[in-house]
Amino acid sequence: MEDSKITHLRKEYSLNGLSEQDVLANPIDQFKKWFDEALTAEIIEPNALFLSTISNEGFPQGRIVLLKEVDANGFVFYTNYHSHKAADLAAHPLAALTFWWAELERQVRICGKVEKVSEAESDAYFAIRPRESQLGAWTSDQSEVIESRNVLSQKSEMLKIKFADQPIPRPAHWGGYRVIPHQIEFWQGRPSRLHDRIFYECKNNEWQIERLSP
Repeated sequence: MEDSKITHLRKEYSLNGLSEQDVLANPIDQFKKWFDEALTAEIIEPNALFLSTISNEGFPQGRIVLLKEVDANGFVFYTNYHSHKAADLAAHPLAALTFWWAELERQVRICGKVEKVSEAESDAYFAIRPRESQLGAWTSDQSEVIESRNVLSQKSEMLKIKFADQPIPRPAHWGGYRVIPHQIEFWQGRPSRLHDRIFYECKNNEWQIERLSP
């Protein structure tokens, strides 16, 4: 691709505005409001988010994961506890989440501390996963080097036989993390790149709201 094709890419944002008077006092309530609007807009996988962590070597790392719960305590996703992201979170229990809903010209950025959810919470979520996804959690040694895809296929077939005609238990190496937010920013695209940015920060256990320059 020629550089000029990238340089001249342009999109003007004009669907909505966002003011301090528009938003709710609690940013998690505001997130739920925007998330419901993303569902109504039938955005593909509105719960997809970009998870940013810090490696043990101090490098930023990022990947897409899926939000599986949001409540007053924070934002929950699930993964393999032996994965690279889990190693990052063990070394630095901090993370940033970014949601991008292009159809609504909206972005949400969340920063906070991270903790594992309880085993009971992980068990409850694992139990409602599709059976194939449950098998996948047992099959994959996430982030480990493998010789070929056949390694996965053969292991998956063996596990299907092992767990035939019985419930599949949650593997101990698989479970959830909760991001407890300290800062949340809501971004609404506006014309001329003069976007609206409403920023929440928790100070002394209270959420403060400010407008940021685009």
